[in-house]
Amino acid sequence: MGTKGEAFAGLAVAMITPFQDDQVDYDRLAEQIEFQITAGTNVLCPVGTTGESPTLSHAEHERVIAFVCETVAGRIKVMPGTGSNSTAEALRLTQFAEQAGADAALQVAPYYNKPTQQGFYEHFQCLAENTGLPQCIYNIPGRTGKNIEPETIARLAELEHIDLVKEATGSLDQASAVLSSTNLTVLSGDDSLTLPLMSVGAEGVISVVGNIIPADMLSLIQAIRGGDLTAARSWHQKLFPLCRNMLSLSTNPIPIKAAMKILGRDTGQLRLPMTPLSPAEQEQLSTALRNYGVGN
Repeated sequence: MGTKGEAFAGLAVAMITPFQDDQVDYDRLAEQIEFQITAGTNVLCPVGTTGESPTLSHAEHERVIAFVCETVAGRIKVMPGTGSNSTAEALRLTQFAEQAGADAALQVAPYYNKPTQQGFYEHFQCLAENTGLPQCIYNIPGRTGKNIEPETIARLAELEHIDLVKEATGSLDQASAVLSSTNLTVLSGDDSLTLPLMSVGAEGVISVVGNIIPADMLSLIQAIRGGDLTAARSWHQKLFPLCRNMLSLSTNPIPIKAAMKILGRDTGQLRLPMTPLSPAEQEQLSTALRNYGVGN
C-alpha cells in the first residue's frame, strides 16, 4: 500500500523566480519550466523559499502560480508555495492556487509568530478542510523559529488532504518518527540529505540544486528506488560537495541564482534584502561548479 502523497514522489524542484528591472521575468520563467520538463523532473515548486516568495507582492505571487500552471498545461505536477504565518492569507493563496490548476500546495509552517502545537494543528486543519488540494507540510524550524513536533504531524496525517511533509529539520530521528507513525509521503528538504532520508523511507526531495543538475538528482533517486546502494552512494558522494559548498556560501536562493548565471542561465537580480555574492564567494562558487564538472 502506497503513501498518501505518492503521486508527488521523486524529484521536485524548488524553482527560482527570475527578475529583470525588479519585475518578474516571465520569459525566463518559461525557459526554466521547459528546462525541467525536458529533464524529466516530477514536480515543480514555484514561489517557495527559493522563489523569493517573501519579496513578492500578493499580485505577483498569484500571477507566478497562474503562469506556471498555464505554461505547464498538465505536463508536470505543480505544487506552489502558498503558506503564510497568517492562516487567512495562506487559505486565500491556496484557494487561488486550486482555481489556477495547481496539483498540490506547499505549506510552510507559520513563521515568526511561533504558534503552539495546537496552533500548528488548527492552521493546517483549516487549510485541509477548506481546499481540495493535497497539502505538503513544510517543516523548517531553522527559518520559522519552531518545530512542528512529530506528534502534531501524526495528528494532522489523519486529516483528508494532509498528504506530504517536506522534511527540513535536519533530523533523521524526526523523519523516522513521522515515517513510523503516519502514512504521509516524506520528501527531503535538503539536497545533501536525500540519500539518508530515503534510506529510512522518504520518497524523494524538493531540491534547490535541481535547478541546475536535475538529471543527476534523478539518477540518485532512481538508484535508491532501484535498490542499487552502490550507485546511490556514488551519486551522493558526487553531489554532496557541490550541495555543501554551494549552499553554504550564503542564504538560499543567493548561491543558486549565481550558479545559474555562471552556467549561462542568468535569472536577473535578487530582491532586497537578498544581496549578491561577494567576488570571493563568486570565485568559490565557480570553483565548486568546475570541480563538479559543470561551468568553465
